[in-house]
Amino acid sequence: MKICVSAQGDNLDCQVDPRFGRCRYFIFVDSDSMEFEAVDNSNAASAGGAGIRSAQLVADKGVQALLSGNVGPNAFQALQAAGIKVITGLTGTIKEAVEKFKTGEYKETTDPSVGSKFGMGGS
Repeated sequence: MKICVSAQGDNLDCQVDPRFGRCRYFIFVDSDSMEFEAVDNSNAASAGGAGIRSAQLVADKGVQALLSGNVGPNAFQALQAAGIKVITGLTGTIKEAVEKFKTGEYKETTDPSVGSKFGMGGS
């Protein structure tokens, strides 16, 4: 399964980023082989709309699930519209998050985990 993890760095030993739309990197991982691609998040410095643009980037990669610390309402809606499972509340390394996902330790999130503008220091 192809999954995406919001990351603070560009490898599997980096920490999960608590933000989705404004994370530093997206790590796209094949959960079977653990092969990955790190993509710099060009939306991180956007004045607005970072969550929606980030959701589109993730959807364009054919991801089936997103793992992150938090996802705001606009990004959440865009990810759900694309049929992507959203899982929030993650901490630890990317590798740990993927392993826990593979064992079924995480439950799918049914609502945004933060308010809009969270990544900019908002609510």
